[in-house]
Amino acid sequence: GEAALQRFEELLRRRRRGEPVAYILGRREFWSLELEVGADTLVPRPETELLVELALQRIAPAAPARVLDLGTGSGAIALAVAKERPQARLTAIDASAPALAIARRNGARLGLDRVRFLRSDWFSAVRDECFELVLSNPPYLADDDPHLHEGDLRFEPPAALSSGLD
Repeated sequence: GEAALQRFEELLRRRRRGEPVAYILGRREFWSLELEVGADTLVPRPETELLVELALQRIAPAAPARVLDLGTGSGAIALAVAKERPQARLTAIDASAPALAIARRNGARLGLDRVRFLRSDWFSAVRDECFELVLSNPPYLADDDPHLHEGDLRFEPPAALSSGLD
């Protein structure tokens, strides 16, 4: 009907402005997990699956390894590792409360609620803990990088992309 047509036209307008399809749909697949994403999280990239692969090479399947994911965003990395290594004890931290809310919902929906999600400015919430493995896909673009004003990056959270002046 008319409402469906209006909804379709609004989605089309958003895409024409360059908004990532993942934000329009509100989800993205990563490591065969369907994850909720939104403007408070990066859209998980396929190349980030390499980080998961490298982590899995370093964690024995039955090991109760303590693993830390710094800057978890949607929880993609931590949840993928938790899925593949059920004995591992995952802690996922992020400075963004809205991103953590999305990550927690992803964990609960996927039945991976044993992942501990903490709000933290890097190591501040876990400074007295030890981990066998620390994972991160941190911000790595300079504040003045021209790519921040192009394509999908225009819609993603600047704090998750940019690390400062260098």
